[in-house]
Amino acid sequence: MFFTCDLYRVNEWFFERNLSEKIRDSLPPGDMGWPIFGNMFAFLKAFKFSHPDSFISSYVKRFGRTGVYKAFMFGSPSIMVTVPETCKQVLMDEERFKPGWPPATVKLIGEKSFVALSYEEHKRIRKLTMAPINGHEALTVYMGFIEDTVIKTLEKWAVMGEFEFLTHLRKLTFKIIMYIFLSEVSEPLMEALEKQYTTLNYGVRAMAINIPGFAYHKALKARKSLVETLQGILEARRAGRPTAPPKAKKDMMDNLMDAEDENGEKLSDEEIIDVLIMYLNAGHESSGHITMWATWFLQEHPEIFKQAKASAQPNYLFQLLTAEQEEIVKNRPAGQKGLTLKEYRNMTYLSKVVDETLRMVNISSVVFREANTDINIAGFVIPKGWKVNVWFRTVHMDSEVYPNPTKFDPSRWDVSAVIGLPNTSIKSRNSRAPITCMFA
Repeated sequence: MFFTCDLYRVNEWFFERNLSEKIRDSLPPGDMGWPIFGNMFAFLKAFKFSHPDSFISSYVKRFGRTGVYKAFMFGSPSIMVTVPETCKQVLMDEERFKPGWPPATVKLIGEKSFVALSYEEHKRIRKLTMAPINGHEALTVYMGFIEDTVIKTLEKWAVMGEFEFLTHLRKLTFKIIMYIFLSEVSEPLMEALEKQYTTLNYGVRAMAINIPGFAYHKALKARKSLVETLQGILEARRAGRPTAPPKAKKDMMDNLMDAEDENGEKLSDEEIIDVLIMYLNAGHESSGHITMWATWFLQEHPEIFKQAKASAQPNYLFQLLTAEQEEIVKNRPAGQKGLTLKEYRNMTYLSKVVDETLRMVNISSVVFREANTDINIAGFVIPKGWKVNVWFRTVHMDSEVYPNPTKFDPSRWDVSAVIGLPNTSIKSRNSRAPITCMFA
């Protein structure tokens, strides 16, 4: 028993031995788990076999509601921050905190993606790459294709009988994102890219075991194939440009090839490919899963749906959502075909449904930073070089921030409700990427 207790403290001794006594005494409470594996067994057990919130709850029960805890996560000594004000401090302080994603994730997403760049490089790449997929102009360019694709897909699903919803949603979102990235692509190429990407994505969520047969090893091979495929497309486009007629509408790869900063510097092929893979991972996963969960949450209220049909009271979820869509169609000018940007922006209740789904599902439960120097925060010290895990999920499911957090309640995103949230809350209204989520 004594040996087990000593073994459990090896990580703590090893990673704290070179810290000054003052810093050691100022570390947040917590434990650093077992040698090599740290707290990952408890983390994986909570997310795979138990309740995801039980992992952080165990720290709160043992060490109190400090909102800051030490641990050993994803191969590094880490500080986990779990309350709104501390999370905001970490995320907004870009001088003292830099991206600190696990090396295994960086290898899969790319050295030139946002997860690995310095603050200055991150700002430069973001400035060059956001315009083609964000904002009103981008929405206007792609809205017709998205609406047409969704309608055709729904008509196809209507006669398919029983099918696996998420699988087909992922195919739908992949088709849309590929159009935004590469315009029209052949069916065989689409299938090859989707297969490569799916394998890569499984590896992002797996233990970093680079041994044949394991998901991470397969993901590394899939990334290599994905990079080769995108490099081939990039080179073919570049070679064909001198003789090709000007495009009426550019896709994202075109825009990335043409983008240049104020010094006239263009993106390298590695930067273009890593940015595409990064946006593919972010947009595809969030769109498919959020659409699935929003549908599931709505279907979980059959009694509300029945009441809404018979009731004139505007306080039933399905009725509000349906009424909003019917009102938009009713007010269309004669002869108008298709959805307009103005109509999309008037879907205020749908926006609340998506926001509430994002809060409850937490597609990105945690993001990673690294301390550039010793930092005092919330009465504790984060040592230089230690990772900082910002736990969105804990904030979003905190009853002190969101009353009755396990209840699906889009009305909590009413303007008055958002204004009424505590000052320590993280408000993420409309923070999602609009193009990839607009059909949710």
